[in-house]
Amino acid sequence: MENRTTANADPFAERLLDGEKVIWRGRPQQGFMLTSRDAFLIPMSLVWCGFIIFWESNVLRMPNAPTFMVLFGGVFLFVGLYLTIGRFFVDAWIRAGVFYALTDRRVLILRSRPSVKLQSVSLDRLPEATLNETSQGRGSIRFGPALQLWNSRSMGGMGSWTPSLDSTPQFLAIDDVKKVFARVQALAAPLK
Repeated sequence: MENRTTANADPFAERLLDGEKVIWRGRPQQGFMLTSRDAFLIPMSLVWCGFIIFWESNVLRMPNAPTFMVLFGGVFLFVGLYLTIGRFFVDAWIRAGVFYALTDRRVLILRSRPSVKLQSVSLDRLPEATLNETSQGRGSIRFGPALQLWNSRSMGGMGSWTPSLDSTPQFLAIDDVKKVFARVQALAAPLK
């Protein structure tokens, strides 16, 4: 039980390399969060859900409706409800268990929900880093290629619908993003 308390106080305490120093720590924005992608995803999910509700209501009005058709519509209705509403709750729940650290050697991203996952990107092998900033100084730093909305990988993965499940390492929705980005660049430049 003592180990759990230590991990909550400093989730990276047992994950640092010998002599490694933490330069910055952060967390993603907590609670409900919209991204620029939602300008497309929200209308798309509403159309999906609307069509499935129309489908399911017509099937349920049919006398002796085949069980297969009822169940088929029910599965798609469940998916539609997740895409319309549920994904925001799942994303907020996952982000509540996410911690970030920038050390003198690595970028560390620890996610404790739905399972524990540690992503580590060595500064000497840092891929392309992209800065996306909002007007309030909050934003994201993505360590890898941008997620394209129209390719098969992004549409097939949960990362386009639920940002905290994106497989590309990123500091998602952090405060003072410009300062953190400058630190990352300053630390990585001499190592390359």
